[in-house]
Amino acid sequence: MRIHIRHATTYTYDQPAKAVIQLLRLTPRACEGQSVRRWRIDLDVDGSLRQSEDAFGNVTHMLSLAGPIARLTVAADGEVETMETDGVVRGAVERFPTGLYLRETALTRPSAELAAFARDATAGRGDPLTVLHALMLAVHRAIAFDTRPTQATTTAAEAFRIGSGVCQDLTHVFIAAARVLGIPARYVGGYLWRADGALRQVQDAGHAWAEAHTPNLGWVGFDPANAICSTAAHVRVAVGLDYLGAAPVRGSRTGGPDERLDVALSVTQAAAARQD
Repeated sequence: MRIHIRHATTYTYDQPAKAVIQLLRLTPRACEGQSVRRWRIDLDVDGSLRQSEDAFGNVTHMLSLAGPIARLTVAADGEVETMETDGVVRGAVERFPTGLYLRETALTRPSAELAAFARDATAGRGDPLTVLHALMLAVHRAIAFDTRPTQATTTAAEAFRIGSGVCQDLTHVFIAAARVLGIPARYVGGYLWRADGALRQVQDAGHAWAEAHTPNLGWVGFDPANAICSTAAHVRVAVGLDYLGAAPVRGSRTGGPDERLDVALSVTQAAAARQD
């Protein structure tokens, strides 16, 4: 499947900012399940973009702008060719031993209730892959998808207590629960083409899911928001211990106290792929 993505973020300041520095994780890289046919990041103002990699092997760009800046748009645009791997991730950059992904973070620290949920949902399930499928379905049923009650800093324990959240929250709950069970798990940020019959998909944000490590298959993608393993419709961009390690944009600014943020994202199945 060939997927075209355009992801534009516009920042508007009532009082112009004096300077902006941002770390961008907006560029996918190739692995066995996907190849990047073309990709670019554009700015609508003069600035500096320096490409590098972070500790997890994610492609990063450091954006530096000198003000005054009243308005700024950062746009990522490109095409990625994907193939079905039944959720198995091979050929990705791996910088750390799998045991690192058992580490708790502030966003994925489980409450006693969440830990009990993880054990109860998977009791007697047998092998790790079966356990992970059961856990994914349990999280999907326990946490209703709803954009209203949470924000970027909502923890897994808070989302579990509320019982609702966005894909980021369901992913954090799944990761926290998997680690309780002694299974390494990590956060994946990227995009999802939604096969609901629409060729052009206008979305409010990117997508998030998890990858968990099994002894026989290695890393496998689990999307608790949709109760499926990752598919050819998933475009993998960045990984981390939690959202903060894979966030598409993180940064700071000097001045410009009132910031408005507008996101325009379209995920489209490219015409060439539809004709195959």
